[in-house]
Amino acid sequence: MIVKPFRGLRPRADLAHRIPSLPYDVLNSAEARELAADDPHTFLHVIKAEIDLPVGTVPGDDAVYAMARRNLDHMVDEGWLVQDPRPAYYIYQLVMDGQSQTGIVGAAAVTDYLAGKIKKHEFTRPDKEEDRIRLNDALDAHPGPVFLTYQPLPELNALINGVVARDPDVDFVAVDGVQHTLWRVDDTQQVNDIARLLGSVRATYVADGHHRTAAAAAVSKMRGELLEDATGEEPCHYFMAVHFPVDQVRVLDYNRVVRDLNGLDSEQLLERISAAGFQVEPGHAGKRPPHAETFGMYLGGQWYLLRPRTEIIPEGDVVGQLDVAILTDRLLQPILGIGDPRTDRRIDFVGGIRGMQELERRVDSGRDAVAFAIYPTRLEQVMKVADAGRVMPPKSTWFEPKLRSGMVVQRIDGDRL
Repeated sequence: MIVKPFRGLRPRADLAHRIPSLPYDVLNSAEARELAADDPHTFLHVIKAEIDLPVGTVPGDDAVYAMARRNLDHMVDEGWLVQDPRPAYYIYQLVMDGQSQTGIVGAAAVTDYLAGKIKKHEFTRPDKEEDRIRLNDALDAHPGPVFLTYQPLPELNALINGVVARDPDVDFVAVDGVQHTLWRVDDTQQVNDIARLLGSVRATYVADGHHRTAAAAAVSKMRGELLEDATGEEPCHYFMAVHFPVDQVRVLDYNRVVRDLNGLDSEQLLERISAAGFQVEPGHAGKRPPHAETFGMYLGGQWYLLRPRTEIIPEGDVVGQLDVAILTDRLLQPILGIGDPRTDRRIDFVGGIRGMQELERRVDSGRDAVAFAIYPTRLEQVMKVADAGRVMPPKSTWFEPKLRSGMVVQRIDGDRL
């Protein structure tokens, strides 16, 4: 893999705990507006810039991207964000519930993505991809990293362990209890060693950030077409990514809520689900599915446990055997009438970090009619699907802890100060 050091744009030391924010896709506009209230420093003003416009401004409005650029420029002009003097890699460690994961922030090559060496397991939603393209282009920067994972290398692990043994450049605990620590690596020998070792990695896998990766490729193409005598080494042909070894990565469930019952009442829905090959057990006190090939369903104030019968689970199909695929193919599409989950507005996705109470809240409020809790997809399954050149149903995985946006920013034009 080609992963280069770059001159990161980073928060000033005294603001290192204040600027970094949750990523754009785990907060809606109302939540971001509330978190950013009376806080001019949070990076939400860049990645969720609609919060600085009148309530009701839609995220895709031209004014949002213009405001995002103004806000980023303001942070630079005020000296809140400062660009490092030399190209560097950054070691980024997150600790959540006593479990740590430590990765390398570097500039990954778009050519590796286009060649299939950076492997994806999901299609993107066109509207969200377009949003990221427009934001990155307006900012002239990659404001949040892509989360990549790879098979661990002992020599690289040893190098990283040596770095994290020293005092960090940044170290803080966010309001959600996650500890974020960052070390800058700009020593020539260590930079060369990291580049060499990452260069020996056969493939990396997109864990979180399919839309950001696709957007980076699109912006690379747009910018490349404007260059004279392009070499392919220009900064626009690289995007910021954090590389974590697979044995440190934590996957949570990614659940579903559906707006209506597709013309059915509750009893009819239960009958249709049973006829489709599921064993339906009411009064599921555990709420969550106890293991793979089981589902929790919240309907009409009650939890049910759904067990697909063996005959509806396809054999030898790395995608069809996934719990998210069984639910989609056997229930959501044929019974609830969901079309393409990437574009159908009747379905929404709820990250497992929000817990079962969020599914209950969505249904009890009347916003949605039914919710489904899914057992977490295993990382080995993700990699098998990607290696086979296949894709999962959208929103099949939820990775925690979330990487903070604004810890490091990569300028698309590289050396601009």
